[in-house]
Amino acid sequence: MQPDFNPFYAVIFTSKKSENDSGYDETASLMETLAKEQPGFLSMDSVRNEIGLTVSYWKDLEAIKNWKNQAKHLIAQQKGKDNWYVWYDVKICKVERAYSYNKL
Repeated sequence: MQPDFNPFYAVIFTSKKSENDSGYDETASLMETLAKEQPGFLSMDSVRNEIGLTVSYWKDLEAIKNWKNQAKHLIAQQKGKDNWYVWYDVKICKVERAYSYNKL
């Protein structure tokens, strides 16, 4: 029998940065810190090479909406559109089941 599982949500942010990324790293770090302080935030995974992929996990859709509308996040979103990204794509998914493997 599997333990109780509470579904949650994943926001999948995929992007390609432009060559003008002045201030990007500092803002990305600040956004990660702010996201972790938001009610309903669960965790985050991120990787960047030529294409960036950040998946943040949230308790519910309301928490995602509140994060999207957080004042400093709104400023960062606009800077992303104006300066940092060639393109980006956002998907919001409900996670019905999750499991992992760790050999450590």
